[in-house]
Amino acid sequence: MKPGRLILMPNTLDFGVDDTLDLREVLPRRVIETAARLTHWAAENAKTTRSLLKRVDAIAPLAQPLQAVQIAELPRPPKGGRAGGDDSAAWQALLAPALAGHDLGLISEAGLPAVADPGARLVALAHEAGVEVVPLSGPSSLLLALAASGLNGQSFAFVGYLPVDAAARTARIRELEAMSARQQQTQLLIETPYRNEALRQAMLAALKPATRLSISVGLTLPGGWTQTATVADWRANRTTLPDRIPAVFALLA
Repeated sequence: MKPGRLILMPNTLDFGVDDTLDLREVLPRRVIETAARLTHWAAENAKTTRSLLKRVDAIAPLAQPLQAVQIAELPRPPKGGRAGGDDSAAWQALLAPALAGHDLGLISEAGLPAVADPGARLVALAHEAGVEVVPLSGPSSLLLALAASGLNGQSFAFVGYLPVDAAARTARIRELEAMSARQQQTQLLIETPYRNEALRQAMLAALKPATRLSISVGLTLPGGWTQTATVADWRANRTTLPDRIPAVFALLA
């Protein structure tokens, strides 16, 4: 039997903050129509995937009732960074629908799946199994923030989350600043929304005054914004970041 395909399905960037947003404002029609016809999904969170499919259904009717759509959740990493057992079988099981001939949608909580996202492991397994991988276009907060920053878009690196420990976080910020200065490379970071302001304060305390810092908040959402300034200017700015809306940070020394 010919296997199905693994469809990399982009999601909105609202994290459920504004589910009144018309999907057609951020997702191409092809993406919405593809989501409507898929009956098998691999997702970080089944509940939020169902919420998205309800919004899809209002535009393009689902191929079958939402209750009949099969949504399997990605294996969760052990809490607290503890080593867990071998979860290879659980990951392999996610590919079963594709190996049985069904197209399988992979979706992240926000943005493009497998980019700053655990779904990358499923994509790797699909390649190993000979399952075709089809990425669909949609919003990526990282690239949108980079484009809006005015920083170096020719050389950049996504470095993910910083350490939670204050001393380790400060050391990492200074390390990234030094690397940026040497290579003239933009460094992109993210944080859990409730720690947005804590990260901003940590960066302002650790970075040199002339380093440029760009912060993007709620991109593609009503009221979303990007602001780029030197660290010295940011220190004089009384902006406080929201604690429920995702933000992307970028620096260039």
